[in-house]
Amino acid sequence: MDKKKIPTLALAPMAGFTDAPFRLMCYKNGCDIAVTEMISAKAMTYRDKKTGELARLPKGDSPTAIQLFGHEPHVMAAAARMIEECSFEGCDFSEKPVAIDINMGCPVKKIALSGDGSALMKDPRLACDIVYSIKNAVSLPVTVKIRAGWDKRSKNAVDVALACTEGGASVVAVHARTREELYNPGIDMDIIARVRDALPPEVQVFGNGDVTDGKSALEMAEKTGCDGIMIGREALGNPWIFDEIKAYFKGEEYLEKTKEERISAAVSLVSSIVEMKGEERGIREARGRAAHFIRGLRGSAEKRAALNSAKSLSEFVSILNEWE
Repeated sequence: MDKKKIPTLALAPMAGFTDAPFRLMCYKNGCDIAVTEMISAKAMTYRDKKTGELARLPKGDSPTAIQLFGHEPHVMAAAARMIEECSFEGCDFSEKPVAIDINMGCPVKKIALSGDGSALMKDPRLACDIVYSIKNAVSLPVTVKIRAGWDKRSKNAVDVALACTEGGASVVAVHARTREELYNPGIDMDIIARVRDALPPEVQVFGNGDVTDGKSALEMAEKTGCDGIMIGREALGNPWIFDEIKAYFKGEEYLEKTKEERISAAVSLVSSIVEMKGEERGIREARGRAAHFIRGLRGSAEKRAALNSAKSLSEFVSILNEWE
């Protein structure tokens, strides 16, 4: 295969998964840019310590955008200002954030019913006001992540993207499913293409959804004309997907990771999480995440069950390493 132009490859924000240890792992394996887990703007302004921890950017964690969710323009702007000024509780910037990203796509019920996340797809004018308020509060670029629409009757991604661009957004990432569709298989790549066609060329458009390998990434790039591709769930347990996609675009062979390499990566990630968050909390949070690395391996079900009962890092590591 001839060499193809490689789009920017981004790690999508995923609550409970895309923390600093995982972002660092993805950066080491070809990721070009990442977005933090979503952070409550209101909790940030209330100076909640746990919220501040989500915005931690250790050395090497760059270029990373910090994602906020909320629906009140003045609150969103205040939180963005606190982030830029590093004036929030628990601020720890070894690296500076490269942008403020706005969550307009989260489909989770408690988020959407509060008027946040994908609920903003219902109100393009409010979406514009939020972007505008943040843009005028900070010097950082403002980016947004949207969906195809709220439901199949209102696929208004183009309208929302245009509104966000009017407000000053420099990047629009489009998850090509509606809120109603959640994460069900199948995306509408045409909606990404329509957003790309509608926006001025200086505004970058990222496509998101169902990219699982180099072939599907190339298909999205060619069918939509997107400037970048955002990888979400497929990166869980497979942080090498970024290198795999780049190899495919270059026409180079890519070797699948061995069982030993996958286990080693899981151990490394869990160890980093424990180092950052403490053993009790780290092990609790890492159980499901380590399971993604061993999915599909013979005996993985038994290993997952054992990991769920592990109480210490040494026990956790022993379970992963003791594999017949």
